[in-house]
Amino acid sequence: MSLRGTREIKKNYQIFRLTGLLDAFSEPAFRKVLGNHIEEGPHNIILVLSQIDFVDSSGLGALVQLVKKSQTAGGSLQIVTNARVTQTVKLVRLEKFLSLQESLDAAIANVENPKKEG
Repeated sequence: MSLRGTREIKKNYQIFRLTGLLDAFSEPAFRKVLGNHIEEGPHNIILVLSQIDFVDSSGLGALVQLVKKSQTAGGSLQIVTNARVTQTVKLVRLEKFLSLQESLDAAIANVENPKKEG
């Protein structure tokens, strides 16, 4: 398996810490597992991708689908990133939609004190 991770459940959010590659090989299982956890709740998700070595277009597509799924469930999806992931996301201009965060603390703050969109 090219992608590994852990899951931690807090009061109103889940934290997933992932390592490895988020690519065409790992994407189907990644999308299915996270999709199921979003449905179970809590619906706010924090993905810690700071240890991810590579994200390809199928991985980006899965992230977009999971953001939509969490929003539909009434939650949000925050992504803690690294320089490599940020660069890939910015290439396709998804950095705002994917709610990239520089640290786990920033992501938690966004979940606990959401900004209201006007």
